[in-house]
Amino acid sequence: MFQAADLTGKETDLDSSDIVWMDGGRTHVGTDRPEIRFDGESPRRQTTLRAFGISRFAVTVAEFARFIDESGWMTSADRFGWSYVFRGLSEDATGPRPRDLPWWNAIDGANWRCPAGPSGDRAPGNHPVTHVSHADAMAYAAWAGGRLATEPEWEHAARGGSDNARYPWGDAEPDDDRNIFCNIWQGEFPDENTVRDGFYGTAPVDAFEPNPYGLFNMSGNVWEWCADRFRVRSVGKAARVRNKQAIAEREHVLKGGSFLCHKSYCWRYRIAARSGRPGDTSACNSGFRLAFDA
Repeated sequence: MFQAADLTGKETDLDSSDIVWMDGGRTHVGTDRPEIRFDGESPRRQTTLRAFGISRFAVTVAEFARFIDESGWMTSADRFGWSYVFRGLSEDATGPRPRDLPWWNAIDGANWRCPAGPSGDRAPGNHPVTHVSHADAMAYAAWAGGRLATEPEWEHAARGGSDNARYPWGDAEPDDDRNIFCNIWQGEFPDENTVRDGFYGTAPVDAFEPNPYGLFNMSGNVWEWCADRFRVRSVGKAARVRNKQAIAEREHVLKGGSFLCHKSYCWRYRIAARSGRPGDTSACNSGFRLAFDA
C-alpha cells in the first residue's frame, strides 16, 4: 500500500524537503464517477507504480529563470513569438482567437517572463511559471535531474492517501462564496470573477492548504503537464472524435485545472479530470511540477 515516505539524499537540484517520496504499490487512475465523459475520465483502472518522488510545489518563475540563464533554452512561446492569454488579463490581441474559445487572445511577446504580454507586469518569482509547452517542461525536468509525472503518479499523489477523493482536500465542493479551497474562478465565467479566493490570475505556489501528503495546488492555479500522451478510453461518438483529434495533434495530458476553471464551464479541477494539448502549445494557465525516480 502506498504511503508518503520521508527519504533524503536523492540526487536532485531541489531541496530534499521540497520532495515527497512515495513507496511503490497498487493504486488506480480514473474514476467511476465521471463528469466529462469525452475526456476519458472513466473507468477507474487499477495499476501498479514504482516508488517515486514528486515536488511539493509547481516550478516557479524564479526557478525557471535560473534554468533559462544556465541552459540558454528558448521556449516554444519565444520561438513562435506569441502565446495564448486569457482576455481578462489582456485585450492586446495580435492574432486569431481559437475556434469556439473567444476568451483567449493570441498575444505577441507573451511568455514566461510577461504572462499578459509586453504591456503587462512581469511574472512574480514565487508564482508558477506559465507559457511553457510540454517540450519546455521536459527540457527543464532533464536539466533539474527529474522528469514529469505520469498520470497515475499525479492522481495518486493528488489524492493524498485517500482511495476515492474527488479533490485533494476530500469531497467538499468549492463554491463562489464560502468554500474556497484552491485558486479557481468565482462568478460568471468568462465575464465576471469576484476574486473571492484573492487571485484573478495565478497565485503563489504555496498558497492555500496542502493535501495530506503536503502537496500544494494540485487543484487550480495552473494546469500541470504530465508525461503521458492524451488518450481517451471512454466509448461514444464524442469520445471517439476527441481521441482522433488528440492522436492527430500528438497531445499530452494536463492535470489539475487552473485559475480559469469553474463548475459551470470547466469542471476539471477534480483529480480524475484531464485535458490534452499539443506538445508545443503554451498558455497563461499551464505549468508543471517535477517527479523523480526513487
